[in-house]
Amino acid sequence: MGEASGRGREIVIYSDGAARGNPGPAGIGYLIYDAEGRLLAQEAAYLGETTNNVAEYTALIRALERAAELSAGPVRVFSDSELLVRQLNGEYRVRQPHLVPLYEQARRLLARFVLASVNHVPREKNREADRLSNEGIDRHFAQAAAPEEAGE
Repeated sequence: MGEASGRGREIVIYSDGAARGNPGPAGIGYLIYDAEGRLLAQEAAYLGETTNNVAEYTALIRALERAAELSAGPVRVFSDSELLVRQLNGEYRVRQPHLVPLYEQARRLLARFVLASVNHVPREKNREADRLSNEGIDRHFAQAAAPEEAGE
């Protein structure tokens, strides 16, 4: 399984979660690129009512699941969530019981790749993933409002 099969190519992920209120309506967004910067996949989705930290982990998990379908090669993850990055890098313990299963799932998914790194980036370097996470929330509420407007 060499480079020619696509299984060994490097993947770059930008992920973000958003919650309006904590907890509140939440969404996820991620973008997956190859090493040359070509967009391979992206997602914007609504999660329902949850916390920002759950949204951050869920965005990463969904991105890693999709990335694993594309390559088993190296993966570089970028997130503006300092908590998520430091927990996954072993700098912080996971203290919130509800985050433990998400943390463990993210670690299992990261282990699927030949090499994985999880890196913190400033919010301004994660704008597209942030936009997608908010788009997931906005799209949900726009769709929810549409039937009411059609019935008037």
